[in-house]
Amino acid sequence: MSSRIIRTYFAITGLFNLAMSLIWGIDTLFKMGAGLDIQQVLLTNAAFTLGSMIFEIPTGVVADTLGRRVSLLLCLVTLFTTTLLYVASAWRGWGFWAFVWISVFLGLGFTFYTGAVDAWLVDALKATGYTEPLEPVFAKGQMFFGAGMLVGTIGGGLLGQIHLYIPYVVRAAIVVPLFALAWYAMPELGYTPRALELKRVPVEMRRVFVEGMEYGLHHPVVRPVMLASLVSMSFMIFGFYSWQRYFLDLLGRDLVWVDGLISSLLGLSLIAGNALVAPLSRLVRSRTGLLMLSVVVQAAMATACGMVGRGVGSPDRFYVVVALYLVYGLAVGVAMPVKQAYLNAHIPSAQRATIISLDSMFANVGGVLGQSGWGWLARVRSIGEAWAWSGVTLLFGLPLYRLARRNDRRLDAIA
Repeated sequence: MSSRIIRTYFAITGLFNLAMSLIWGIDTLFKMGAGLDIQQVLLTNAAFTLGSMIFEIPTGVVADTLGRRVSLLLCLVTLFTTTLLYVASAWRGWGFWAFVWISVFLGLGFTFYTGAVDAWLVDALKATGYTEPLEPVFAKGQMFFGAGMLVGTIGGGLLGQIHLYIPYVVRAAIVVPLFALAWYAMPELGYTPRALELKRVPVEMRRVFVEGMEYGLHHPVVRPVMLASLVSMSFMIFGFYSWQRYFLDLLGRDLVWVDGLISSLLGLSLIAGNALVAPLSRLVRSRTGLLMLSVVVQAAMATACGMVGRGVGSPDRFYVVVALYLVYGLAVGVAMPVKQAYLNAHIPSAQRATIISLDSMFANVGGVLGQSGWGWLARVRSIGEAWAWSGVTLLFGLPLYRLARRNDRRLDAIA
């Protein structure tokens, strides 16, 4: 039974990220083709992140009451609708504000996903008597994430070379079989859904807030880890959506398929980073040690990307900056499964989806601040300069992980 749950988790993770990543390599180009400038593109992405931040707690209530399966199904319905609305907005020329509002509701869709699937996996495995460490499962899940991203970004780049709206239509089509998979193959084990009446929503949200304070913001380990999420995402989302224009400017040619290729290489670097978790954990015997190592590499690579790419672009600089960014992706790939296991080790089952959503909300705050602030700097100065400064700020994650280690060394050790 445990193996079937794990296979379902891998299938959901892979298909979901295949669908999502189809537009990742061309989203910025798509919006600029619809008449937006670089700052407006980043502001629409900030609106998506702001929507994610606002809806994290209400959707956490849904996942912890109606169930994790229901939450995922709501996610897929919302994503299907908003993806097609993006196409309609570009086609009909609805402009910047239409993209902003659609992005907010797209953020709603993603919040139904965050926390729910991971919480379902952990509780279902516990219910079936699974006693192995979770790091290998999360690491393999991240590999499926990377594989889906690899296929999606290559496909999205090739389809986008034909026309930039095609990857969005294909994304919506892939959501349909994913909905069927979640409907039939995601039983609630280890967790009992309960009814949620509309009049009880404020009470449930208050409960979630209190439990979020108790098990999240007041927790000596979870609090600094969530703040570290805010720091890392202040660059990660800004960097991810700005490199599409930045790298093509360095190359000096407007080739959509190149962005798709780089996105796929980033997916491979994430997979390679996931694969490095096991050998690195034999050398660095603590979770926070691996996380701090990842922070240092991320900061160095992001800053170097900005410094090398400043000034007049050239193909030589393009290749160097791409290589540095892939090393950054390698470091992110190491951190993601380690952080997932570390966070889940400190969260009770009944509040699991809520606290994971709270962590995601902190990350979204960082994303909003990063895309708004660094996006402004990218417009008035340059994208390279914004990368250089934002890369330096990643180092603020080091004292936060050190604080988490000092507050609990027992669960910090890697089994």
